[in-house]
Amino acid sequence: MASQPRTGTVKAKVVLLGEGAVGKTSIVLRYVENRFNDRHDSTLQASFLQRTLNIGPKRIQLAIWDTAGQERFHALGPIYYRDAQGAIVVYDITDVDSFTKAKNWIKELRRIVGEDIAVCIVGNKIDLEKNRTVLTTEAESYAASVGATHFSTSAKQNKGIQELFLDLSKRIIDSGLSAQQPKNDKLFAAQTTGRRSIIVEDDFSQPAETLVSTDGGSKCC
Repeated sequence: MASQPRTGTVKAKVVLLGEGAVGKTSIVLRYVENRFNDRHDSTLQASFLQRTLNIGPKRIQLAIWDTAGQERFHALGPIYYRDAQGAIVVYDITDVDSFTKAKNWIKELRRIVGEDIAVCIVGNKIDLEKNRTVLTTEAESYAASVGATHFSTSAKQNKGIQELFLDLSKRIIDSGLSAQQPKNDKLFAAQTTGRRSIIVEDDFSQPAETLVSTDGGSKCC
């Protein structure tokens, strides 16, 4: 069967929000680079990665911002999620306080961005199910009440990650939010330090992906 012609690339800015140590960086690194690091390294301010998905006849380029969760960086939050088309708010299923604070992130996100943003709430670390303190039913109910979808993930075991980003991408496309192009990505990219920008081309009609680094090298994964 002949593939459908592409209709051009749309761009969407996606931000990851949540407290420190809930696994935001692990989620995005698993998604973009398919790797996991057991050592916890705190994100300083924000890091920036990209991934392009071909979904049917449409192509969407995700500019993914992994923000710091430490209290001292909270004031910087609005700088990064202003103009975003998608947000992923992460909590740790073994830490009920991280879920409570995730609700605060949602409130602030809605206050700054409003309703014109696709939101996913993510319960991470389901590999530690025996230590769970946040009920899935409670989290799903809350997500529905704020117009978000809920996903359970494990960056360590690579569970739920692909489904999370694919769902968010489809919702951004279907809602037309991607037509609102991010305004300040180049400025933000210039401000980030210590992390490179990764671009992955992900075509669901083809079995392989290509990982392209900023140094011009590439590899098939």
